[in-house]
Amino acid sequence: MTEAYIQMIEAFAEVIKKNSKEAELLSAVDAERLPRHIAIIMDGNGRWARRRGKPRIFGHRAGAESVRAIVDTCARLKIPAITLYAFSTENWKRPKAEVSGLMSMLKKYLRSELNEVHKNNIRFQPIGDIAGLADDVRKEIDAAVSKTSSNTGMILNVALNYGGRSELVQAFKGTAADLAASGRSFESVTGADIEAHLYTAGLPDVDLLIRTSGEMRISNFLLWQIAYAEIYVTETLFPDFRRPHIFEAIIEYQKRDRRFGDVRSS
Repeated sequence: MTEAYIQMIEAFAEVIKKNSKEAELLSAVDAERLPRHIAIIMDGNGRWARRRGKPRIFGHRAGAESVRAIVDTCARLKIPAITLYAFSTENWKRPKAEVSGLMSMLKKYLRSELNEVHKNNIRFQPIGDIAGLADDVRKEIDAAVSKTSSNTGMILNVALNYGGRSELVQAFKGTAADLAASGRSFESVTGADIEAHLYTAGLPDVDLLIRTSGEMRISNFLLWQIAYAEIYVTETLFPDFRRPHIFEAIIEYQKRDRRFGDVRSS
């Protein structure tokens, strides 16, 4: 039994004692081959609420418990980074009441969870066009960023007012500005130049992309970063997504043969 596996088991000691299914799943996780960066498209909140005869915002509120489970589990596994797709640039098209409710939920979540996030050495990092959010929302975001800025554990990216194409446009503009300032030619541009201007600059590319609710699309999310990600789709609606589902996604990820375009002899 490796040291990494022992540490992982110790981190989940209480889980193992209380939940045999979670303990069984955890035992199947290879602590030496965990993804470095997990991204999650949190889908299905509206359908979850509709099936219960509730308004859509009810599903979003229920999803907050799923977020807690994801953050806690991934931090215990010592995953370096996770990115949660919370609000896209396209989500502004939704009814005003729903958008307002989502923004209120975001502020409430940051207030209620910030101390726990900070206590667990997690660094909160928003990605997206944060300037396009309301002042009161930005104030809460800035407070969370400031309080956790020195933390050295897992990075919690929350995508807000985010669009993958918009991110690439901004990265290209930033690269062009660098070229103009340095006098370099366009022919000298490398992938590293562009990556330096992504919202996720300095983080590893996404290894595992999870989408809940069974939809088979990536919805303009992290288009550059998921180039070689393993994609895992579950029929589980996001408000029902908990620790066992994370374990199942990681176990499936570890079964994949990640060749990155190479050919390996069997």
